[in-house]
Amino acid sequence: MKQPAVYIMANRRNGTLYVGVTSNLAQRVWQHREGVADGFTQRYGCKMLVWFEVGDTMEVAIVREKQIKGGSRARKVSLIEAMDPGWNDLFG
Repeated sequence: MKQPAVYIMANRRNGTLYVGVTSNLAQRVWQHREGVADGFTQRYGCKMLVWFEVGDTMEVAIVREKQIKGGSRARKVSLIEAMDPGWNDLFG
């Protein structure tokens, strides 16, 4: 089942962050964790899902992704810590 979502992956608490958007969060996080796609998350070891937000449509999710990407690191950390104060891996 497809469900648009924006998400943040990290390599450790207060480490490198990656913001992405997908129509299948579970599958996409699995891809990041397994390193099946070359790119930023594989290079920096961003394998922990530390924040996500489900959207009604892909268009809304893409707008939200751009908003988050354009924001400061402090804002991203605030989003993470509001949902996941311990920076636990939310996958699973």
